[in-house]
Amino acid sequence: MSDIGGPESFSPDEGVGGVSEVLSEEAKQRFAGAAAAMQQIKKEEKQSKKRDDQVANAIIQFLGSDDHAHLFVLISRLVARDCPSIFILSILSLINDECLKTVQEYLKEIAEKTAEETVDESMALTKTGELDPETNKALVSWITRMQMVLSISPEAILLKLMIDEKNIDGTVLQLTTFVLQEFFEKRKKALPFEKLQPLTAGILQAVLQPFMESVKKALLEQAEEGNGESDD
Repeated sequence: MSDIGGPESFSPDEGVGGVSEVLSEEAKQRFAGAAAAMQQIKKEEKQSKKRDDQVANAIIQFLGSDDHAHLFVLISRLVARDCPSIFILSILSLINDECLKTVQEYLKEIAEKTAEETVDESMALTKTGELDPETNKALVSWITRMQMVLSISPEAILLKLMIDEKNIDGTVLQLTTFVLQEFFEKRKKALPFEKLQPLTAGILQAVLQPFMESVKKALLEQAEEGNGESDD
């Protein structure tokens, strides 16, 4: 198990050393196209107290397991940044049924469809094609869930995670890598943290990169508003 430390930031535009070559061209194009479509059809989210409670309870139940104590610090860091909990749940949904159920209900309510109804789960995720069909399908659905959650309110999520106009808090990369590591361990395919990190970075690039331009514009507008207030 890797120590909780690691990169302070992660750039969705650049990734970590050659990660753009990890995912297949088909996967990168399909996820980019899906993100564009999601941005066109997204609805204004209306927060409800009931959903907020469901999300909080799902995270509490997840952290109640001793098996996931090592994730507590990382999740706490994201919560401290005021990252919307539903995005944290979308990351955890790969390895926890309660988190998965909550995210699916959220997407059904807001987007009126689940990840499984949105994307072709049979597409090859990686260039090398070493993933068996079941594993490939599970990962494609997971990536689509994260992307759908992000598409509903990209600025609200990414502005909380960005440490500057190009970089995201590296906690997201660490947490997602640990989740991916547990996913493979459950399938008797244990892989070291360091080997999984490039794959994770490639996945996060596919999820985050399509929304970065709109978020950069929002950051610029915030900066301009700040300058205007200081001039006053």
